[in-house]
Amino acid sequence: MATESVVGAGSGATGPAGGGKVRAFLKLVMIEHSVFALPFAYIATLTAMYQTDKSVHWAELLLVTVAMVGMRTFAMACNRIIDREIDARNPRTAGRELVTGAVSVRSAWTGALIALAVFLGAAAALNPLCLMLAPLAVVPMVVYPYGKRFTDFPHAILGLAQAIGPIGAWLAVTGAWSWDAVILGLAVGIWIGGFDLIFATQDVTADRAEGVRSIPARFGVPAALHGARLCHLVTLALLVWYALATDAGAFFWVGLAIVAGAFVYEHTIVRPHDLSRLNRAFFTVNGFIGITLFVCALADLAVRGLTV
Repeated sequence: MATESVVGAGSGATGPAGGGKVRAFLKLVMIEHSVFALPFAYIATLTAMYQTDKSVHWAELLLVTVAMVGMRTFAMACNRIIDREIDARNPRTAGRELVTGAVSVRSAWTGALIALAVFLGAAAALNPLCLMLAPLAVVPMVVYPYGKRFTDFPHAILGLAQAIGPIGAWLAVTGAWSWDAVILGLAVGIWIGGFDLIFATQDVTADRAEGVRSIPARFGVPAALHGARLCHLVTLALLVWYALATDAGAFFWVGLAIVAGAFVYEHTIVRPHDLSRLNRAFFTVNGFIGITLFVCALADLAVRGLTV
């Protein structure tokens, strides 16, 4: 199913040594896919800084980056470890590192715990509220891999997990709750939940055979794609609400127009009986959406007076 994981070799499996182990682990957690979450965390961080004193605080921005990458790495490693036996029986995921033995379970757990420690350390360095709430952020990251075992809607758990990022980034700057951050967080969570629906369509046959639960497996590919379209319409509505709530300027609105066009393109290239361009829709288009909106948001904040 969707963003699931890998099996394998038991804790005693051997893999590459030294730097090879590190490279294999980074491949396991797909570190490059941080591009999906980081742009929105940066939008929240920089907007909070703009509203606070219109200045970029580089140390805080660095800590937010460290926290986001640490948490995402921990979440992906847990996902891969927990789902490794399912992944071994799915032809699409049978080549993943825990299945092949390129990364041992012990090494994966070691990497996951190091990433968790990095996340908690960054949260502690930011402010007491971030540290206090950090354990709560961990919960949906661990629950998500198990979700496909007890609900047809694990995508919603993934969305909740991803929604935490912008909210936490805002808290990191201000140390206080913000409903503007919640709006942005919901937009991100529903966006990612929507494209997880698209990604999950390629595993319908394997998921049904294994009893793995998801919306595509339960309701079919057409229903999942319709659900993804609805999610992305709601995402756009929430981003418009966020723009209004934060008094965004012209550049941000241009970014939203581009994002809307990207969503239309994404949903025209993936069809129920033609999933051949699914990877383009999932990786290329969604990566483009995150980076484009961040660039436009940054330009907007700079024009409005954000200084470095």
